[in-house]
Amino acid sequence: MEYNLADIFESVVDVVGEREALVCGGRRLTYAELEARSNRWAHHLQSAGVGPGDHVGVQLYNCTEYVETMIACFKIRAVPINVNYRYVEDELAYLFNDADVVALVHDTEFTSRVEAVRARTPKLRHLVTVGTGDRPNGAIDYDDALAAQDSGRSFAPRSADDLYVIYTGGTTGMPKGVMWRQEDLFFAGMGGADPVGTPVSRPEEVAERAATRGALVMFPVAPLMHGAAQLATWIGFLQAAKVVLVRKFDAPDVIETAVREGANSMSIVGDAMARPLAEALEGPFAGTELPALLAVSSAGAILSQTVREKLQGLLPKTLLLDNFGASETGFQGTGTTGSSPDKGLKFTVNARTAVLGEDLKEIEPGSGVVGRMAQRGHVPLGYYKDAEKTAASFVTIDGERWVLLGDMATIEADGTIAILGRGSVCINSGGEKVYPEEVEAVLKGHPAVYDAVVAGVPDERYGQRVAALVQLRPEVDAPDEAALIAHARQHVAGYKAPRLVVVVPEIRRSPSGKADYPWAAKVAAEHAIAVASS
Repeated sequence: MEYNLADIFESVVDVVGEREALVCGGRRLTYAELEARSNRWAHHLQSAGVGPGDHVGVQLYNCTEYVETMIACFKIRAVPINVNYRYVEDELAYLFNDADVVALVHDTEFTSRVEAVRARTPKLRHLVTVGTGDRPNGAIDYDDALAAQDSGRSFAPRSADDLYVIYTGGTTGMPKGVMWRQEDLFFAGMGGADPVGTPVSRPEEVAERAATRGALVMFPVAPLMHGAAQLATWIGFLQAAKVVLVRKFDAPDVIETAVREGANSMSIVGDAMARPLAEALEGPFAGTELPALLAVSSAGAILSQTVREKLQGLLPKTLLLDNFGASETGFQGTGTTGSSPDKGLKFTVNARTAVLGEDLKEIEPGSGVVGRMAQRGHVPLGYYKDAEKTAASFVTIDGERWVLLGDMATIEADGTIAILGRGSVCINSGGEKVYPEEVEAVLKGHPAVYDAVVAGVPDERYGQRVAALVQLRPEVDAPDEAALIAHARQHVAGYKAPRLVVVVPEIRRSPSGKADYPWAAKVAAEHAIAVASS
């Protein structure tokens, strides 16, 4: 056996087949049932001409069909492609064409969008729908597809080199497909089947451990179209856990599900999920206990100090973790005590992570020199169909492959890494660099602010000036612009404080909770022009 996810999943099924594997809504599947449904789906894809290396789009809310599609694709050496379900027509056409999607499984809620782009996506030839709504012409129903197929395995041999592709969220540009060998992602993103212990040394060891391991309950709260939620799901399967999903994020539903299923761990995405959970726990769910919940981890976005303290006070026995990583790296490290965007982000990182200078040499700990986060060893092959970006981000240094990230950082004398922010959204104001995450966290600490995102707008004198979009709480007196700017100046240097504040009805974020910085910059710039011309 090689480090192939389908092979390893089948080995786990063989030893814990009757154990509950997946729960979503009203459907509960054992490992054996999940395996059988995935086999039927894999056989259907084969019957539709989908083969090794072909890309299958997944445009679904969280559901068992999403997980089944991932497993089925890996069984036949095809590649599932995560599709942001908020994408409108132009974005879908771009993604389907960029990813060379030949088959698509989608929720019937999205039928009109899919129909609208079919003439612009010539490689997309097979459609399958989930749900009871209208289907596109020529599409077939998912359950009908399964019913017509055999549940046996009967698949060709697979390889550790089989691909796993994660499309980035596109919050700072167009989405890119990160190409991983399954073996590399198994170790870099799934902790070698034991993220908090000792990684396995042989693929067969995953099932050997599963046979003696107690059943954990793992709850990835984020949408599966987000890479972190996919990885959390696979970590659960590799540990023979019960994986629990909710169709969409809704704080009351998440809390009720965690209580009902006895969740031991939850993975969320920053304040966008943590804040509603905290407010529900101190409001309509006050007094609710989650005695089985050992840990809540945030990945993909950092918890601000204000929200962290609130949630920790409501879950005093639960460990709150800020995990650091990316689609291009998998897991890299965990926030240190007191780490937060407003106080300074510091992470204890794995041995494969470093900060590199412009000369691609490792920066001396304690020097204070700013460099780029980087990781060696188990790294992706590159970006799908983008040789230029691949060459810029994936390099070989002294015979070893590295991936260079967009996050700027320094390395402390003790080896911890202080993250300054993402270079692609850094604001350059008169030569001073301002990282939005720090200012956002400060603004969200104001009692009237529910959410905030910071971007740069053009400035004749300084090149850029700091602007903030804020979403206010409806139940409190709204502060004026000057009050919010004054609040920020109490916590950050004057050049970091916003010079323009725009109140918006809602902060635009991806379904996984990540801020849409291009949108924020556009809205802020339009407001700045309107103010200047008034």
